[in-house]
Amino acid sequence: MKISALIEATIAFVKTELTNAEGGHDWFHIERVYKNTLLIAKHENVDITVVSLAALLHDIADSKFNNGDETIGPKVASAFLLKQNVDSEIIEHVTQIIENMSFKNSFDLDTSFTSKEMNVVQDADRLDAIGAIGIARCFNYGGFKNRPLYNPEIKPNLNMSKAEYKTAKAPTLNHFYEKLLLLKDQMHTKTGKRIALDRHKYMEGFLKQFYAEWEGHK
Repeated sequence: MKISALIEATIAFVKTELTNAEGGHDWFHIERVYKNTLLIAKHENVDITVVSLAALLHDIADSKFNNGDETIGPKVASAFLLKQNVDSEIIEHVTQIIENMSFKNSFDLDTSFTSKEMNVVQDADRLDAIGAIGIARCFNYGGFKNRPLYNPEIKPNLNMSKAEYKTAKAPTLNHFYEKLLLLKDQMHTKTGKRIALDRHKYMEGFLKQFYAEWEGHK
């Protein structure tokens, strides 16, 4: 199958699978990550087929919406690609990226898989978690989980384990300190770092305004 036809088939599959997905992890999130991936890949020596497929399939069955099961996503992606007669090495690379790119895996010190392709897709995904859209997605998910916006008495957990991160129920604003504000320094590519810097500054401005309004100063 030609790459263009494969990408079209993958897009159609993902749109169908994510029809009723939570707003921060729906098709439009995938589309933005895919666009970010193509933008970053222009400046990196990577396999465009691998990064494209990984970007499109990375949230096909997010563990957050599947009882914490981290194996479903890679299995669904692999099964789909097998049906498309994709080369086994490409399937293996794509599923490895999906298995290892999530922020929660940064808590695992023994994570051994890495590749230039994963760096690109990971940066692309993390860019969608920061800036204006990152803020919107953060509060959208907090509302989806019925979490309070902010509670001054509940401090961010800056030393949590992977298990604690996966089961956290803290106010939405805590997530900025437990993840979003950390992403700028976890970018791999020059393009990712450049874009992340601007989006990070935007989040800092938002937090300053949020606290001022919370205290009734503005």
